Amino acid sequence: MIDSQIEKLYASRTVPVSALAGGTYPYRLMEPAGGQSGQLFPLVVYLHGAGERGSDNEAQLRYLPSWLATEDHRAKYPCHLLAPQCRANTYWVETPRALDRCAPRVEPGPMMQAVLAAIDDVLASFPIDKHRLYLTGLSMGGYGSWDLGTRAAERWAAVAPICGGGDELYADRLVNVPVWAWHGNADDVVPVSRSRVMIDAVRAAGGAPRYTELAGVGHDSWTPAYTSGELLDWMFAQRKE
Repeated sequence: MIDSQIEKLYASRTVPVSALAGGTYPYRLMEPAGGQSGQLFPLVVYLHGAGERGSDNEAQLRYLPSWLATEDHRAKYPCHLLAPQCRANTYWVETPRALDRCAPRVEPGPMMQAVLAAIDDVLASFPIDKHRLYLTGLSMGGYGSWDLGTRAAERWAAVAPICGGGDELYADRLVNVPVWAWHGNADDVVPVSRSRVMIDAVRAAGGAPRYTELAGVGHDSWTPAYTSGELLDWMFAQRKE
């Protein structure tokens, strides 16, 4: 269950998405605290893991959305936070065996189309600093972050995939994007090799991504990544010129 006070901070919004049954897509958005007229704020796009899939438009508020909704974090990292939810039995990334190997590139599936529509809706409706668009996600959402990062590299001031993986054939698109990936080397759900491969591919293309591999840490590398302060401090310091 999500704390009721935190849930109240996330407004439920909908956007039309013709690729989905019903034609509309609900998502959650938290606005920054204490914003003033004319002030622009960064946008954080957060993609959850497989355990938060569903249609309640609530489960995706676990982990980073809940942590960034605390009073201290809202004061330190004022932002809009977009939290879409992936429907049950679907994935952010529409590729065969997406969780364990690189796969042939395909067009964005319905869920990624929904994410893109929600992003466009927020950008058109709220005072967003378009030089400070941040993308992050964990596990299945880590794969989504690598995928969306490469599909729309020109948008992002920073990309932070946690215990995910991607298609290294498109890693060169992130050469000029600040990237910091995290993964536990004892992960028995998503092999640590998937982050290593992506980082190596970005470096081989001429990029300088950051990579933190956590010794002895299993699948839950997102808790140390998001709560250490290092990653969030770095992310919110990035600005796309």
